[in-house]
Amino acid sequence: MEIDIFQIDAFTSELFKGNPACVMPLDDWLPDELLLNIAKENNVSETAFFVKKNNGFYLRWFTPEIEMDLCGHATLATAHCLKNHLDYKENQVTFDSMSGELIVKFNGDYIQMDFPHRKPINSELPRNIMDSLSIKPNKVLKSRDYILIYDDEEQIKNIEIDKDLFDKINLDPGGVVITSEGNESDFVSRYFIPQCSFFEDPVTGSTHCSLVPYWSQILKKNKLKSIQLSERGGEMFCEDLGNRVVINGKAKTYLTGKVIL
Repeated sequence: MEIDIFQIDAFTSELFKGNPACVMPLDDWLPDELLLNIAKENNVSETAFFVKKNNGFYLRWFTPEIEMDLCGHATLATAHCLKNHLDYKENQVTFDSMSGELIVKFNGDYIQMDFPHRKPINSELPRNIMDSLSIKPNKVLKSRDYILIYDDEEQIKNIEIDKDLFDKINLDPGGVVITSEGNESDFVSRYFIPQCSFFEDPVTGSTHCSLVPYWSQILKKNKLKSIQLSERGGEMFCEDLGNRVVINGKAKTYLTGKVIL
């Protein structure tokens, strides 16, 4: 059996930036154990698999460890793959997923994703995670992920995390976002995942389901520019629609090939 594979850098227009995802179209679903083994072998933060379904596609996302309920950068990469490599002609694509229906539109150079609205609420951070942080947050919120609010961008850039302490808790399938207002954007963030092959995710669309509602309320504006301050870096242009979050980004293909099973 041969399966097409595409590796795509998401939330960037430049190679070697943004967040790499593998995208693999399937005729029918393979066993979950095999999908997970393929994701392990691909060894990127997310591998997206999709199967044609009615007028759209069913989309699933796997890290090297688990299946995720939602992944922004691999959704964007899948839409880019359809449009640029698989002769998809429409201006909109609908994905069915564990997080419900996701609508993606092609808007010039940008890919626009319509995602769930997950407003975070006040919470307490597990002690191991709090103790692992060199700089303590001003506020702790939670939706799927913990959202830690800081004073400024310098704290986000300079924080150090004791990975041994951090990894003593399993937040499956979530992680920890640190965020503040930005110097050259409305807000900035970084995202860390305990017990994961990729401790810091380069660019994370799904966290913006919570970050956009929070910062929209704080900054009193619906349209927001976000920068993720990882080593690779990436940017998103977002909008809070009240009950949904719109995330705009670009993507760049790194490789195309075949997986032989």
